[in-house]
Amino acid sequence: MRSVRARAALGATVVVAVALVGAGLAVLLVLRANLTDQAGLQAEVVAREAAGQLALDVPYDRLEMREEEDHPVQVTDEDGRVVAVSKDLQAISGTGTDQVTPAPSPAAGSSTGSGDDGSDDGYGDDNGGHSIPGRGEVDSDEPDFTNGTATVDGETADYRFASVQATTSAGVTLTVHAGAPLAAEQEAVGTVRGAMLIGLPVLLLVVAGVTWLVTRRALRPVEGIRREMAAITASEDLSRRVPEPGSRDEIARLARTTNETLTALEASVDRQRRFVADASHELRSPIASLRTQLEVGAAHPELLDVPGAVADTVRLQALAADLLLLARLDAGERPGRTTLDLGALVHEEVSQRTGDRIPVAVSVPDSGAFEVAGSRGQLARVIGNLLDNAERHAERTVAVSLRAERGGVVVAVTDDGAGVPPDERERIFERFVRLDDARTRDEGGAGLGLAIARDVAARHGGRLTVDGAPQGGARFELWLPSAG
Repeated sequence: MRSVRARAALGATVVVAVALVGAGLAVLLVLRANLTDQAGLQAEVVAREAAGQLALDVPYDRLEMREEEDHPVQVTDEDGRVVAVSKDLQAISGTGTDQVTPAPSPAAGSSTGSGDDGSDDGYGDDNGGHSIPGRGEVDSDEPDFTNGTATVDGETADYRFASVQATTSAGVTLTVHAGAPLAAEQEAVGTVRGAMLIGLPVLLLVVAGVTWLVTRRALRPVEGIRREMAAITASEDLSRRVPEPGSRDEIARLARTTNETLTALEASVDRQRRFVADASHELRSPIASLRTQLEVGAAHPELLDVPGAVADTVRLQALAADLLLLARLDAGERPGRTTLDLGALVHEEVSQRTGDRIPVAVSVPDSGAFEVAGSRGQLARVIGNLLDNAERHAERTVAVSLRAERGGVVVAVTDDGAGVPPDERERIFERFVRLDDARTRDEGGAGLGLAIARDVAARHGGRLTVDGAPQGGARFELWLPSAG
């Protein structure tokens, strides 16, 4: 099942089905328990009525039992013998004995009284020949309840029986089993169960259908995003964007994130294309110049410009090295974590620049701790590029200084040249970007030095910025975090 709509509809249907089945079972159990309790209460009332008569020594054959066929009564003595039953009771189960025919009991009362001489025992003259019945007691404890069946006047049904004990004035303990029909309970439970069995599938179909429609409506923007992404992939047109729904839900955020990714990808591809085009252009010049010189030298050896050929070769080698370093940086190469003294590195770089047209003034405090962590070669390249840029634009002075600042080390390189216009201070860090003044002063610059310097600084967790120098010109500041 690969469709999200189908999985969502199935999941919602299963959850609702489980919930409804659980709720339905609970309703049926509660309904059955309540109706059974009501039947038990009715049976208890009938049993206590009969037990009350027995406690008053009413003879068995004169017990006034309910004539309704839905309340069968059975009376047993201490030995479990049946001494009385209700009218038309033909069979019974669930009361301890299935006998329905009363048996004579020596402790039982009779229609002629309870005396030994067969006369009107216990009935005095003052009462017109009738004696006052004795008084026993009815057990007030909670009766015992059981379920069973009874056949009354040929009809067999299920009953809830209540058993109540009564004691006569003579000390005879009798048990009255009275039943109440469970037909109402069974009918009600059957009706509810039938309604649930009919309504549950219908409700599940409704839930599945609604979930399917709602999910389809919710996922419609996703399908639009998918189609547009497929079209972008097929056309390779990164300028296209996926539709963004007007809602503020997760799908809208997905569409916005997708468009942001496409924007970044388009910018990256454009930057890569410009990089390849600019690199090809920059490589074409020294290669063409070197080829021309070699061809002239091959035809006329006396005209071969060896120093020029060497200069073009050096320029070509430097450009290839810069392009290789940029490629490694773009590939995500992580710099090393060697701890080094940035002050010593600055002194070393300046000491190797013996051919500069303007001497570099170095200001490094002796008491300062300028240790940083990173790649010695890449950081040396940054310092060298900044000094090359300063030498290219300076009039009379180039200075480099170090200072500690906010948990890091700052290397500042200043010159007294024309400076960088404020609106060009970010543009000069782009690749192959050279201001017009730079092109007139340096024929060999490819516009990669500052771009490499900023990329290396960022890879080391630092930053490279440019501002105006106090004496005029430009001031480049490289901030790197301290090794600690």
